[in-house]
Amino acid sequence: MSGAGAPTDVVPTDTGLAVTIVAARWHDTVMDGLIAGAVELCEQAGAKVSVLRAAGAFEVPLVAANAARGADAVVALAVVIRGGTPHFDYVCSSVTDGLTQVALSTGVPIGFGVLTCDTEQQALDRAGLEGSTENKGRESALAAIDTALTLAKLQASAPGRGLGFGR
Repeated sequence: MSGAGAPTDVVPTDTGLAVTIVAARWHDTVMDGLIAGAVELCEQAGAKVSVLRAAGAFEVPLVAANAARGADAVVALAVVIRGGTPHFDYVCSSVTDGLTQVALSTGVPIGFGVLTCDTEQQALDRAGLEGSTENKGRESALAAIDTALTLAKLQASAPGRGLGFGR
């Protein structure tokens, strides 16, 4: 299982961060679980959270890039399930590359909660639903918040370095 070796789940509190969750609309059941896990983690961390929906996984990077303008962190959530054509590979690669570009060009952390699964059951197992073995929505929100706090520490210790938070 991909969750093996995951770090200890230490949730910071009272962060005061602004976090935007960008979630694709495909695969409602899985997405509902991912969003719920991300929102719950953000609330536990004392972050102000908002949710935006994108048409699909391919559109998530563009929405995330625009959301980054007003956020301390962005959580990108989507589900891509392998089919019988190369479409899966193109979408997964484009989304991954796009979100990487957004993070590097804006300096705003992007929590990568994009499930790239062979089957719907694999997605359900990672969605944080009752019976799921993992909660990738929660994990990706924690990664985004943790990275935002790390970048803030770096910026505070070297104020002239200009790490750029995209704002």
